[in-house]
Amino acid sequence: MYLYFLLIRIAALFGHKKARLLVAGQKQSVRRFHQPVWIHAASVGEFEQARPLIERLRRERPDQKIVVTFFSPSGYEVRKNFDQVDQVLYLPFATWRNAKRFLDALQPCMAIFVKYEFWPAYLRELKRRDIPTYSICAIFRPGQLFFKPWGGRHLSLLNCFTRIYVQDTASETLLRTHGISHVTVAGDTRFDRMAEIVETQKAKAEATADPRLELVKAFVQGAERVIVAGSSWPKDEALLVQYIEQANANGLLTNVKLILAPHEIDEEHLHYIFNLLQGRLLRLTRANAVNIAHAQVLVVDTIGLLAQIYQYGHVAYIGGGFGVGIHNTIEAAVWGKPVIFGPNYLHFREAKGLIEAGAARSIKNYKELEDALETALDNHTEIGAKAAEYVRSELGATEKIYKEIFNL
Repeated sequence: MYLYFLLIRIAALFGHKKARLLVAGQKQSVRRFHQPVWIHAASVGEFEQARPLIERLRRERPDQKIVVTFFSPSGYEVRKNFDQVDQVLYLPFATWRNAKRFLDALQPCMAIFVKYEFWPAYLRELKRRDIPTYSICAIFRPGQLFFKPWGGRHLSLLNCFTRIYVQDTASETLLRTHGISHVTVAGDTRFDRMAEIVETQKAKAEATADPRLELVKAFVQGAERVIVAGSSWPKDEALLVQYIEQANANGLLTNVKLILAPHEIDEEHLHYIFNLLQGRLLRLTRANAVNIAHAQVLVVDTIGLLAQIYQYGHVAYIGGGFGVGIHNTIEAAVWGKPVIFGPNYLHFREAKGLIEAGAARSIKNYKELEDALETALDNHTEIGAKAAEYVRSELGATEKIYKEIFNL
């Protein structure tokens, strides 16, 4: 652990951007609040799982102070100004000394860790101080370090939690088999979060229109086939562009449009997409009422819109499946859209659930992508209804966790 943090400091010295942000963030000071609720999330995805709890706590107990910490700069930079909490911080490197200093300064009434966050120094110090500590939206698999023959010390770390709220019965069974009984199957709060986004978006549409979304609506106007590709990476983009090029070349697919929302929107990546499409694209930040009508590929080069944009497609493609793992499939499924993604999805419960529900397909190459898109585009209403039903069946995690943690 200490070696890991040392390597981060060395990387910062050599100019690594995220490492420099992380090291600089260690210099933040903790504000003094009266027994705040402390919530820790690794990055943006985990924060979105905590967000329904945060917003309900703020709504029902407005005087309760809330402090959120991140480990990842990508999480902190995106949510550092989140107005539903009292302070957002980087988590100090998880050494024994830092854990003691941080908890001395923060004095939390409870701690909530999201999904995969298991920092020994903090958990053991919280346990020593008898501070209620919870893990939410956790998911466990046999291959994890806890369950290795030599993993007893790591497994014992789970006894630092007052209660562990897991996403599925497989995680519960695995934990109980290894002697961890303080566990509850509650599900994944992201389903509640995504359902709330849909309702909020519908309300906003009736009240005031976001001009950026109005441009997206104009882009898809009259299109027979619209693909929304979210959080895409180069391999995903190459396959999708091949599909668009083939559609144009053979004349069999007419009026196909692609909305591409890349995972990275820096100029280098946007230039790669520009070259891939030989310049035949329109960036959302440069769109207007005139040029939007003539574009076939719209590149979303701004953040914060993807969860809303899925509603305008017929099919959703989720990126990341040819890399470390797919991104958020629930964002698309909640709008009742068929979902397609690459082969690396086995560690994502919701992706497997969507496949089992007949609402999603995984692809490994262009031929499989073409077949999956053709099937989904031709039957998007029927397949999309299965996606929406799957999401409905998973709602309720926030209610269960909130009531138990706050003793309602």
